[in-house]
Amino acid sequence: MAREAGADFIGDDEMINRIQKDNFLDFDATLAVPSMMSKVGRLGRILGTRGLMPNPKAGTVVQPDDLPRAITELKAGRVEFRNDKSGNLHIPVGKASFEAQKLYENAQAIFNAVQHQKPAAVKGVYIKRVTLTSTMAPAVRIDQSSIPAQN
Repeated sequence: MAREAGADFIGDDEMINRIQKDNFLDFDATLAVPSMMSKVGRLGRILGTRGLMPNPKAGTVVQPDDLPRAITELKAGRVEFRNDKSGNLHIPVGKASFEAQKLYENAQAIFNAVQHQKPAAVKGVYIKRVTLTSTMAPAVRIDQSSIPAQN
C-alpha cells in the first residue's frame, strides 16, 4: 500500500537493520503505523537526533488506512513547525542545496501563510520581526518589506 502511494523506502526489518548498522539516513521524513512503533523505537537515538523519529503529535504515526494520504502530503512538501514560549515560530525554509530563488519563494509562502492566519481580533502589527538562520550560523534579520504580500 505504501509503495503504491509513492513511498521511496518501505521500513521493514531489513531497513531497520540498515539504518542501525550502516547509518542509512538518505530520506527526509519517516512515517510509521502503530504496529511498527515497537521496532522503530529502537532507532530513537539515530532518528530522534535528526528530527526523523515518527511522532503521533507531528502526524507521522498514522493508521494504515491513512498512509497514502500522509505519504502524498509529505511528498507535496508538508512542513512541520513549532513555536516557543516567547511567540517565536521556528519554520524550516529549505535546505542548503536549494537555489536562492526557491528559498525566497518558500520564505514568501511561509510569510503569507502566517499573515493569513492572523485572527480578526488582533490589531496592529502581527509579525514584528523576521530572522533567518541556518543550523549553525548567526541569524540575519530580514526586511519584511522585501517580502511582498500575496492574497
